[in-house]
Amino acid sequence: MLDKNKPRKALTPVADALAAVLAGAQALPEETVALWDAHHRTLSRDIAALRTQPPADMSAMDGYAVRFSDARKDARLTIVGEAAAGSPADKTLGAGEAVRIFTGGVVPPGADHIVIQENTTRDNDIVVINADAAMPRHIRPAGVDFREGDVLLKKGTRLTDRALSLAASMNHPTLPVHRRPKVALLATGDELVMPGEHAAPGQIVFSNAYALRALAESEGAQIINLGLARDTLEDTARAVRQAVDARADILISTGGASVGDHDVVKRAFEAEGVEMAFWQIALRPGKPMMNGHLGAMRVIGVPGNPVSSYVCTFIFGVPLIRALSGRSDVHHVMESAILLHDLPENDHRQEYLRARLTVRDDGLEVVSSVGQQDSSLLGNLAAANALIVRVPNAPAAKAGERCDVLRLPG
Repeated sequence: MLDKNKPRKALTPVADALAAVLAGAQALPEETVALWDAHHRTLSRDIAALRTQPPADMSAMDGYAVRFSDARKDARLTIVGEAAAGSPADKTLGAGEAVRIFTGGVVPPGADHIVIQENTTRDNDIVVINADAAMPRHIRPAGVDFREGDVLLKKGTRLTDRALSLAASMNHPTLPVHRRPKVALLATGDELVMPGEHAAPGQIVFSNAYALRALAESEGAQIINLGLARDTLEDTARAVRQAVDARADILISTGGASVGDHDVVKRAFEAEGVEMAFWQIALRPGKPMMNGHLGAMRVIGVPGNPVSSYVCTFIFGVPLIRALSGRSDVHHVMESAILLHDLPENDHRQEYLRARLTVRDDGLEVVSSVGQQDSSLLGNLAAANALIVRVPNAPAAKAGERCDVLRLPG
């Protein structure tokens, strides 16, 4: 029977739990990868341009390179050469002369203006200008994009598709990046069966690892799949040893984190030498989450309920992956949105409500919860694209007030 007079176990605040998870987290060692393989890797050093772009004055249009002083309507200029991309004209332009030029062609010495093709008429070796120009135009000056030695990509940058294009233009065939964190995923529970298998009475179809794998991979992690462990100390401890043998940087277990007779994960962790930083946090959903380390391997134990496992991995696991990856943007960015409905006062636990964030016609972002917040409801989690964050003991909130939100991936 529950003793109502027994003091409630102090729960670790979310901020303290996150600080513990990230404590001492350092970027993993550097390795060099081919530019082709560098998407979403994190730079371990600043990257400077190895060349100037463009390396010379270039034409931005098809037309004729001329002296601006000659670019008057009805002027007749003698064509003395041609400049295509990659084939500069070997000619210094004189008065009354023009060079046929194409987009990307090097502007010949002496020219300071491009007359676009549409404003000309050609008569054999003569080009007639059909319109006046107000000022010199259509030349991209040397170095207008960047110059050799310019640092354009900073250490800690996660390389996007645009950053890869920039690095290539800077003439880098390879890039120095941090090693990707290895994340071992372990599921525990006698009641679990794999998707596609028949679920007998009392069994459930296992779903957690599919979300957690996708979440971790989207942050740049390599995944080690430890599969399912049964609810025995021996089976769970064996999986922990497998994670160590695989040189995992992070072990994330799902299930078995509570206080029931069959919840053996904490005992298995401790039996294998995991030094626990905390167990049970002031969080909804996800109170039974635990954290520790075994040598260099960091350990996170999240609850088995699908929503709890996802929210805990998003709140704590993602920043840890980012920190080990060497990223400069480790922490989630809190945003503000307008509530579309009332919220009751909160209790002593920080709450993360699954929610839908949208933009009104007037451009303001509004948010509403997706309905029931039970931690087993995957349909509501899949329908959400954000989390409404309610601090401990938050007062009731009214529709039209602002609230804190975190965007979910995708």
